[in-house]
Amino acid sequence: MNIKSLLLGSAAALIAVSGARAADAVVVAEPEPAEYVKICDVYGAGYFFIPGTETCLRIGGYIRYDIGVGDVGAFTGATSGDHEDGDENDTYWKRARATFKTWTGQETELGTLKTYTETRFNFGNRQGYAVYDDVNDRFLVNAAGNSGVSLNFAWIQLGGLRVGKDESAFNTFIGYAGNVINDTLVPYGDFDTNVVQYYFDFGNGFSAVASLEQGAGVVGTIDSYVPHVVGGLKWTQGWGAITGVVAYDSNYEEVAGKVRLDVNAMQNLTLFIMGGYGTDDNLSDPTYATPAGGRGFYKQWGGNWAVWGGGTYTINEKTSFNLQASYDDDKNLGIAANVAYDIVPGLTITAEVDY
Repeated sequence: MNIKSLLLGSAAALIAVSGARAADAVVVAEPEPAEYVKICDVYGAGYFFIPGTETCLRIGGYIRYDIGVGDVGAFTGATSGDHEDGDENDTYWKRARATFKTWTGQETELGTLKTYTETRFNFGNRQGYAVYDDVNDRFLVNAAGNSGVSLNFAWIQLGGLRVGKDESAFNTFIGYAGNVINDTLVPYGDFDTNVVQYYFDFGNGFSAVASLEQGAGVVGTIDSYVPHVVGGLKWTQGWGAITGVVAYDSNYEEVAGKVRLDVNAMQNLTLFIMGGYGTDDNLSDPTYATPAGGRGFYKQWGGNWAVWGGGTYTINEKTSFNLQASYDDDKNLGIAANVAYDIVPGLTITAEVDY
């Protein structure tokens, strides 16, 4: 009996102790709410906060399909060897492109920190003429295939300071030559380059840029520690803008400049005219001439001067008509016109004719 009482008592004691601990653990913390993605509208539409950070991210891109025929401009047709007899045949030039873009934005004690990247993936056949095979006495077939990946933009900007892969401020600050596909029938400057830039905002519509650039390609890449230098000044108002840029090509020690006038003529009509002038005393190597006869990284047009003009007329909410005409000192003439139609939001078809 004594043994039974001792065991029961021990059991009761154990239960009491266990019960006391269980009672202490009853207080359960409230479940933490799930951290959903939050919209960030400070930098525009499409941004969201990266969870756990104060950085806003936007992801985008596009799919593009080009078809070219003829022999003018950057989207010309192509030729290919006939599979049966090896003769040269005219054919389409086609390209499918997938583009991936990212933007980020974050506020810091030194100003807004932003980044931008753009990568393009291409598939298509080559432009121009088919390659002649002397050994087999026939033209080679112009086969379609993956045609390269390009890093078009990859820059970091803190406040007004931008560094990284961009397009030259000689073009981006003053603006491209119209809303046509082939806006470089008479070229107005090269594009791809690494940059160290600073953008100034003086208020009242005045802004400026100073850019140190590396250039690209055989002609454009700097050949010493001296960079190419670009400077620009702009005045923007409700009626339009006046812009000027000047560039120093350190390879050839030459200078080129452009001035531009943009006018909002009517609610549905915008017009522009741009003139360029460049020195060419040292641009004498014909090996590096552009198709238009220009030299260097900036003065790509033929002769000393060139002019571009045109505009965009919005026919209705879905349709716009775009026109550009260009001419240079070497009598190169280019005319491009297209109609862009938005079939549905996010899907646009553009038909262009170039001379």
